[in-house]
Amino acid sequence: MCKLCSFDTTKAEAFGEQLIGIMNQGALSLMISVGHRTRLFDTMDKLPPATSEVIAQKAGLQERYVREWLGAMVTGKIVMFNPKDQTYELPSEHAAYLTRKAGSNNVGVLAQYIPVLAYVEDAVVRCFYEGGGVPYEQYNRFHEVMVEDSGLAVISSLINEVLPLVPNIKEKLTAGIRVLDIGCGSGRALNLMAKHFPASTFVGYDLCEEPLVNARREAQAQGLTNVYFEQRDLTYFQPEQPFDFITAFDAIHDQARPDNVLAGVYQALKAGGYYLMVDINASSRVENNMEHPIGPLLYTVSTMHCMTVSLAQGGMGLGTMWGREKANVMLKEAGFSEIREHLLPQDFQNRYYVIRK
Repeated sequence: MCKLCSFDTTKAEAFGEQLIGIMNQGALSLMISVGHRTRLFDTMDKLPPATSEVIAQKAGLQERYVREWLGAMVTGKIVMFNPKDQTYELPSEHAAYLTRKAGSNNVGVLAQYIPVLAYVEDAVVRCFYEGGGVPYEQYNRFHEVMVEDSGLAVISSLINEVLPLVPNIKEKLTAGIRVLDIGCGSGRALNLMAKHFPASTFVGYDLCEEPLVNARREAQAQGLTNVYFEQRDLTYFQPEQPFDFITAFDAIHDQARPDNVLAGVYQALKAGGYYLMVDINASSRVENNMEHPIGPLLYTVSTMHCMTVSLAQGGMGLGTMWGREKANVMLKEAGFSEIREHLLPQDFQNRYYVIRK
């Protein structure tokens, strides 16, 4: 049967409306990012219903821009508007998901990925035609946003909730062991652990020098002498010394060769040591991700960043959604056999793999 003969006008019109909704929501994502970066949500959360002039003044921003931004917020049903006295209000129920006090529930942090990824759209479109990928250095603010995102999802619960998933690890860290973090980025996790466990030694590897500068600066500011950061391409990871504990926080899937990295982790880990791998909580199969709360966002992040930065290095291009099935296969191929998976109630994005050698 030809497609035209079975054309469903009602279905087509509904899809058209869905597309318009997508356009509006996409635009609102950009405006939410602006509201987060300018702290407008935080400012409004502290105010009673107020005019654009008052909001702009309290936020230290230009009123004309604030007023137009408020128009997007009102028509997007994020901010309430009283036309009688021309005042705007951020409901407390909305502030619970848009302000910094919301902690890990702050969607404003995630909204920043939209403009960050859009920055490389031309380069990614070119890759659709020519292949290859877009390297890390072409991304604007990506590391900055990643630091904030991971800070909410992982760092805030690292000491009291994440580390206890690893048997006896806090006791060992207190006594003093050697720790390696793969893809350490700006070093938030390592610096935090180094501060809490001064008897242990911490080493961080990352491909990019930019975040490492911030990591070293933060360590110096805190007076930490037990943490070290090194720029290193882990595509062919060959460890020079053993470690008692190795971590990787959302860093394996976008490596050029995750298989080589995991094999290197196995070699670097002492017998009886633990590897803590935090990575995206998803399936390797699209059909299993149909109900994922941020499935479209994660596949977009994969297309626009995680997959393409790996391909830019001539890598495997596993992408963000490599999934738990593929992760388990690759961990076993690397030599690991004792793998336990955990979920934390406040973190729907990540799955926590506790792996013993």
